[in-house]
Amino acid sequence: MDQDLTLKRIVKEETAIVLDFLPHGYAYEQSAVKTPIAQAIGKEHLSLLELIPKKDVHLQPHQEVYIGEGKREEIHHIKGRISADKLTSTAKNELYPAVEKLVENNEQKYIDFFNKAQPLSMRMHQLELLPGLGKKHMWEVLEARKVKLFESFEDLKARVKLLPDPKQAVVKRIISELEGKEKYRIFAG
Repeated sequence: MDQDLTLKRIVKEETAIVLDFLPHGYAYEQSAVKTPIAQAIGKEHLSLLELIPKKDVHLQPHQEVYIGEGKREEIHHIKGRISADKLTSTAKNELYPAVEKLVENNEQKYIDFFNKAQPLSMRMHQLELLPGLGKKHMWEVLEARKVKLFESFEDLKARVKLLPDPKQAVVKRIISELEGKEKYRIFAG
């Protein structure tokens, strides 16, 4: 008997950036013993996570922590994913600068998006999903990349005239995806 088994690939983060650390847990927790918790964003897949730190570990916003399979120094375990609406006000305030830094540090990954983006349908292209990029900019990006692939955000801005800041467009799109406002996910999750 043949069965079609579809294996769902489980996305796992290796490292995360702390957005907020609550040494006494959430204020709304009812239990007598409150568990310290950290809210973080995964560096690779941009997943929003709740992390339980090890005993007597204090974390700072923007601190990088290892959360992979091996020995962890600061994190005891990953409690799970969370949605953006569950972030504390501090975590919400730290999200934009954290995402901006992740995009800067992985510039090539996002430049590859501009170099490889494809149509979604007859009427819609992946590039049009970025805020500020309409049909005109999309065609200019496509024509410019035929000549030579883009090497950096600066190269992209220099070769496509009047293009909104591509780094900021990517950052805004990631934030919008994390907030659950987008039908299509191209970067987060």
